[in-house]
Amino acid sequence: MKTKLIKVVSVVALLALSACSSDFLEQYDPNAISTSQFFKTENDVLLALNGAYQSLRSSNTIGENSALFTDERSDDAGRNDNQSNAGEPFQFNDFSLLPSNTYLRSHWLAMYESITRCNAVLSNIDNIPFSNPETKAQYAAEAKFIRALIYFHLVRKWGDVPLVTTQLRTADEVTANTFREKQEVVYQQIVADLKEVASSPLPNRQTGANVGRVSKTAGNALLGQVYLTMATTLDAANRTNYLNEAKNYLTAAYGMRTFGSLKEIPYADVFDVAKKATNQEVIFQIVNRQGDVNYSSSIAANQQAKGETINSLKPGTGVGARVSLDLVKEYEAGDLRKTFSVKYAEDPAVKDWFITKFRDVSAAAGTNGFGGNDWILLRFADVILMLAEVHMYLGEETKAIEYLDMVRERAQLPKYAVAITDLTYRSKYPSLKLAILHERRVELAFERHRWYDLLRFFNTDELVSYFRAKNQADYGTARLANFTRKDRYYPIPFDENKLDPARMYQNDGY
Repeated sequence: MKTKLIKVVSVVALLALSACSSDFLEQYDPNAISTSQFFKTENDVLLALNGAYQSLRSSNTIGENSALFTDERSDDAGRNDNQSNAGEPFQFNDFSLLPSNTYLRSHWLAMYESITRCNAVLSNIDNIPFSNPETKAQYAAEAKFIRALIYFHLVRKWGDVPLVTTQLRTADEVTANTFREKQEVVYQQIVADLKEVASSPLPNRQTGANVGRVSKTAGNALLGQVYLTMATTLDAANRTNYLNEAKNYLTAAYGMRTFGSLKEIPYADVFDVAKKATNQEVIFQIVNRQGDVNYSSSIAANQQAKGETINSLKPGTGVGARVSLDLVKEYEAGDLRKTFSVKYAEDPAVKDWFITKFRDVSAAAGTNGFGGNDWILLRFADVILMLAEVHMYLGEETKAIEYLDMVRERAQLPKYAVAITDLTYRSKYPSLKLAILHERRVELAFERHRWYDLLRFFNTDELVSYFRAKNQADYGTARLANFTRKDRYYPIPFDENKLDPARMYQNDGY
């Protein structure tokens, strides 16, 4: 099959070019196809859209190996190695992150490359004849979902960020867009994009060969999460309105499920590679191909500790993906999610907890560890717990507990009314809010939610106190005492800040 190539340049790379000479900008890569030459048919739009999907796979965006930017920033996981790669990965969970960190810069660049791919689709789709208007509407909705998803990650990590919604073609256009937009405006764009997804002709659920593409359920679920985040992190004046919007969209997403109650789906089945084609709980995922050298999953093998065989047939050589003892202690007695998600490695070189949640010991994955695990970005247990959170904030505690109990029941744990009578449980989670946060932590562990949950449940001062109150011995080598108000946001990468220090201003504390 003939392969067509689009040369995609991230907005940040374009920002860097704004200081270059026009002669440089007028040079052309003979191996690249300009967008004006590329977009001729609706299949060209599909190919470009597939490129936007492909960008999500990267460990520098939100792929399965992107834990450095989320989980390792939280209290769930991290690393004790402060020497490898000049100690830069260690900076994330040590709360000593520098604007010059090259991993941070790669993350920023890759995220904007994803956005640029979406903008290329959206800026050219109206010039292409489509045989079916619904196909065009679906492609546009998919591109807007991906763009909204990436901006949602960016705005939670950095606050104010450059907001670009069209394809940039000239140096002047690049210069005009080289500034940080207020996060409230970025959220408005995210909401606008996702509302179009929610009202689009996309199917409620993708099946067969289309699994891994955006659905209407995914649009509603993500929009509900966005409104919930806005309600808890932005201007309090709009809090109730945002909460009601969150409730409406999350309820709509939940109503699109194809199963009855959550307990019908065993927890282990959600992550079973042999059952992923029929998994009714997953709403949106990055699809991987078992045994494929290019499109397989490596998470099972990468996270397996030396001397262990529970994750993969590929022998582990290191400590795997390290779990904080703080998280291990969070699991209640009898919680089946603990035995499925984490394990203690007895090898003398390890002697620590590692992640077992993602497994593929099939012959097809083999000793190379080419697993078939799909990377789950949205699933119904998350939606259910967000509904519990929304109802709790609205003062509708009975309904909130009803949703909370759905998740606890599947985990074979006592319902909340019983659990709260236990002295240990009540001392650790004295409020319904903390009980929901606890449930999210153990249900969604290592699925890249924890850092964002902490940002949503606590304001900056509360978050500083939360981290400072933890036991350093349960956290590892990274120093909890380093956590201050500045760590609410990441620093703007040094190279981006120096382009225009006034309009690409640095976050406080850096």
